[in-house]
Amino acid sequence: MTPWTMTTQIRWLSAIALSLLGVEFLNLILANSLNQFGLRPRDISHLSGIVTAPWLHGSLTHFASNFLPLLLFAGLAMQWGRAVFIKSMLLIWLGAGLCVWVLGRNATHIGASGIVYGLFGFLVVAGFYSKKLHLLLISLVIAFLYGGMIFGVLPTQRFVSFEYHFFGFVMGVLSARLWAKTG
Repeated sequence: MTPWTMTTQIRWLSAIALSLLGVEFLNLILANSLNQFGLRPRDISHLSGIVTAPWLHGSLTHFASNFLPLLLFAGLAMQWGRAVFIKSMLLIWLGAGLCVWVLGRNATHIGASGIVYGLFGFLVVAGFYSKKLHLLLISLVIAFLYGGMIFGVLPTQRFVSFEYHFFGFVMGVLSARLWAKTG
């Protein structure tokens, strides 16, 4: 487990925050026209949406609902070490996107909630695999405070990509299974 220094964690979180804010600001100026680069399932011309969709949001409310949880959960996931965090983020980001591209409804899927749900899944499960008290405490606190998020994987709202939530969560749990014990 290669630990992060506090400075390195802050730099990574700042880079994530600034990239999200920058894209959101640009998208607002362009009247959300960047959302055309979202993920459209089974459309080859939108395959790049696997990478771009998490940075695009439909409104400021949509952006705000993802921004702070993403930064909080990413900061907590960093406690498992650099390699575990990077591998988990890549699996969540790309794995959930690919699953949505293959299996999602015919719609344009955008937003960072797939990554948020993936980190949530990772955090809830990873402490149990790590067998380290401080990491187990993170898992328990996240499960207690944010446990209601689990209902977001259900198709309850027409314009919400529950598929991104579901596959993000699954990829987060999978990444915890694969790598949290090495953290």
